[in-house]
Amino acid sequence: MPMILFLSSHERPRSRAILFAAAALAAMSVSGGGAHGEDAVRQVLPGAQPAAAPQQLTRQKAPDQSEIERFCSNIADAARDRRYALQAEELKQLQVGIDERMKALDARKAEYETWLKRREVFLARAEDGVVKIYAGMKPDAAAERLAIVNADLAAAILMKLDSRKAGVILNEMDQKAAATLTGIMASAARRVDPS
Repeated sequence: MPMILFLSSHERPRSRAILFAAAALAAMSVSGGGAHGEDAVRQVLPGAQPAAAPQQLTRQKAPDQSEIERFCSNIADAARDRRYALQAEELKQLQVGIDERMKALDARKAEYETWLKRREVFLARAEDGVVKIYAGMKPDAAAERLAIVNADLAAAILMKLDSRKAGVILNEMDQKAAATLTGIMASAARRVDPS
């Protein structure tokens, strides 16, 4: 019964070469191998020395089918072990890649959670009472006071005010202070991670 081997792509060319060489040797032994010394036709040119008698080649006995099967069965375990070792190495490399990606994802998650906590703290700073105070002030007075308050707090107060009232207060502010507060409010209002 012929033995079926499952070889990896690295082992197939070698095993094919061995089987091809064995088949070639078997074919040569069956065919009788070509011309013998006395059967060969020799051409001698005029004036040339006669050719020396060709040396007889010794023929090696071709391996029979049982030797080939024995060879294949002997290397089957080694081939299987090598294939398993290659697969295990590939799995280790894939695991390293997955671990690196997991670390990157964990870092991004921590960064996002930090950003979200900062946003929540920022919005909580503006108490409703403080917002009501600034809502009742004249726009020019509110603009003057918000210009000297912490920029994060001023932006949080403006975000909780009515948009029309906040627009009038920003209009009364210095351009640089208004631009700073507008930038802070825009980044805080964004629902997507800024990075």
